[in-house]
Amino acid sequence: MADLIFRAAQDGELPAVLDFWQAAAENESRPVDTPAAIEALHRRDPGALILAVDGDEIVGTVIAGWDGWRCHLYRLAVAPWRRREGIGGRLIAAAEGRFQTFGGTRADAMVLDGNEVAHGIWAAHGYGRQQEWSRWVKPLPPLTD
Repeated sequence: MADLIFRAAQDGELPAVLDFWQAAAENESRPVDTPAAIEALHRRDPGALILAVDGDEIVGTVIAGWDGWRCHLYRLAVAPWRRREGIGGRLIAAAEGRFQTFGGTRADAMVLDGNEVAHGIWAAHGYGRQQEWSRWVKPLPPLTD
């Protein structure tokens, strides 16, 4: 773990991130992440996708999205063979540091109610479930030419 680096993803790593999420992230109740979606994120905000990298291997990710008002965390994932090493907590800290540079005052994390494994890390880092809000979603169809 001495060579572990936390940094923004680079263009050429985006396909590897998609592969990593297939192996390490919760994927059952969500649409499949696409190359177009991750490329759009990277174009809009190149610093939002934070990686934990050990040598040439991606061992963790978090998306630290800042919309100019709120701080949003998505896709916290740690390689199953590297869990319980503090990588997730260090990713959360890196994301929070990014938000602080923008003047962010509160972060929220998208965590599935059924993903009880993830609840522990968020609680350990000071996050709590907000009971008075519900998330409303609507899938948008792709634009056609």
